Amino acid sequence: MGPKRPPAAPLGAASPCGKVSMAQAIPITVAYGDGIGPEIMQATLDIIQAAGASISPQVIEIGEKVYTKGISAGIEPSSWDSLRSTKVFLKAPITTPQGGGFKSLNVTTRKVLGLYANVRPCVSYNPFIATKHPNMDVVIVRENEEDVYGGIEHRQTQQVTQCLKLISRPGTERIVRYAFEYAVRHNRKKVTCFTKDNIMKITDGLFHRVFEEIGEEYPEIQKEHWIVDIGAAKLADTPEVFDVIVLPNLYGDVLSDVAAQIAGSVGLAGSANIGDNFAMFEAIHGSAPRRAGQNLANPSGLLFGALLMLVHIGQPDIAQRVHNAWLKTIEDGIHTYDIYKDGVSKQKVGTKEFAKAVITRLGQAPQTLKPVTYNTERAQEARKPRAAKAPETKVTVGVDVFLDWTGTPGALGEKMKEIPGGELDLYMITNRGTKVWPGGFPDTFCSDHWTCRYLANGGAAGVDHRQIVDLLGRIAAAGLDFIKTENLCTFDGKNGFSAAQGE
Repeated sequence: MGPKRPPAAPLGAASPCGKVSMAQAIPITVAYGDGIGPEIMQATLDIIQAAGASISPQVIEIGEKVYTKGISAGIEPSSWDSLRSTKVFLKAPITTPQGGGFKSLNVTTRKVLGLYANVRPCVSYNPFIATKHPNMDVVIVRENEEDVYGGIEHRQTQQVTQCLKLISRPGTERIVRYAFEYAVRHNRKKVTCFTKDNIMKITDGLFHRVFEEIGEEYPEIQKEHWIVDIGAAKLADTPEVFDVIVLPNLYGDVLSDVAAQIAGSVGLAGSANIGDNFAMFEAIHGSAPRRAGQNLANPSGLLFGALLMLVHIGQPDIAQRVHNAWLKTIEDGIHTYDIYKDGVSKQKVGTKEFAKAVITRLGQAPQTLKPVTYNTERAQEARKPRAAKAPETKVTVGVDVFLDWTGTPGALGEKMKEIPGGELDLYMITNRGTKVWPGGFPDTFCSDHWTCRYLANGGAAGVDHRQIVDLLGRIAAAGLDFIKTENLCTFDGKNGFSAAQGE
């Protein structure tokens, strides 16, 4: 069986246009990328323009050539002008140099342009492309800007590095609402949330809580939550039980690749990155430099990204025409090396030949795989979000002081007890999140990264910044190296900080 539904397309963002006439060419920004990028981009443009796509590409240079000029962002400053003008970016894969000093252009583009939603449809094409899951039809909706992908990292001691995981309520509300709106508009029946809030109770806990709150506004949509580890196992084993999955950035990055691969091949998956004013479309695979210039690469992933783009710019009829021609090509056994299989495939072809085969079948529909039908009607307005919650009363009740120090927990505890706390009492010391003083276990492994938790003493209502600064001054005067602090706050009386392991 082929796809059970029309292909999932991005929505909910501002398009640069509505439904267009074929005389109206829509400006788009195009980057040919690195490795196999130029080959698959040319094939993709050849196919969609042969199908009648009314676009006016503006080409910019990104990736390896730009990095080697010393531009660490991987994009020329002048190229942003094109993106701000067209608001639509069709991007081939690029090569990001390994090592320090270079930032991921994908992450940069998503954050700079506010592309908060990453949408990856993962569909199987049994029996023409090998898969253990012939009825798979899952859409991954991944939050695109937050989590550890802020790239906020520090080396704090000789032994310990840190990466900050940031989850915000506004960012979570936006992606969760997008997932439910997507389900409504694409006739999807269920939205599933994956988190790890049994461990990260504050960050992932917020994501889960917002999912439950917003889900109440969509009673017609089934809702469920899975802890991400067992959810990932279920996705890999029985993907047909899922429909739309919404999840934070890191989990979404990993599991969208897993979903694409078990559907048939990562090389077949396209991706949409959607914001309120801009959108970027791409394949989810990399630049595969070892295959570059050999006329081998499968252009299907980027082509599917381009189909999502065509829907976004108001040309769903062209997307439908191309998609059905692609299905007919696959059904006819015209396959590139990566999906070629003896006994199923009829002809192994290169990148250019595959594009020509799709073009030849424009106007045709598959016979075994189910033809797709794109919704050409104007999308309904999204439901208006609920009024924002009133701010909670925030009170600072203490501070965590992080130290770079080498020694035993007992020795550090005795040293800290000698330092006057003022209005703050030393409550406990932890090492990488585990309580080690007072009453720790001698078996606990300790690095040189310690946290001293101070709480307001004597039943005080709270502490202020002056008291925390004074405490830091006394710690510094004692010859200790503090490397950061985190204020401990309550919100409407509830702790906004985690307990330690073993507390």
